[in-house]
Amino acid sequence: MEFSGREDIDAPIAEVFHALCDFENMERQALRRGAEVQRMGDAAHPENGLAWDVAFQFRGKDRKLNVALTTYEPVTMMAVTGTGSGVDGNLEVELLALSPQRTRMVVKLALTPKTLSGRLMVQSLKLAKTRLVRGFERRVSEFARQTEARLSGTV
Repeated sequence: MEFSGREDIDAPIAEVFHALCDFENMERQALRRGAEVQRMGDAAHPENGLAWDVAFQFRGKDRKLNVALTTYEPVTMMAVTGTGSGVDGNLEVELLALSPQRTRMVVKLALTPKTLSGRLMVQSLKLAKTRLVRGFERRVSEFARQTEARLSGTV
């Protein structure tokens, strides 16, 4: 199952990438949403390998997820891979400079079931795909607007 979203941000590509790689901020957001997050590695040097163990509840069940930074190309691309609860996921974020002050962010998420319970979960997600796609696109748009506001100093 795949999701994708695209948003334009009124900020230079380097600043958007820097905001995207604010791993400590993302960890705090996950903690606020009730997840337990344990980082392995140095957030200041993500190119050396960075990973997280995450525990959260989804659809009434406790889930555990191991997330690792797999691609880190400063200013242009970042990808993370997650494994857990019978499903593997791959999230890619690619940035393209449209102009010196405008950046396009393209986000792709792919979920692949690895066990029978994972297949059942992905199948149930497929039944609600239209709603989930809208939610994914809304979250990408929210992230873009928050990043734009934070970089312009209007927060």
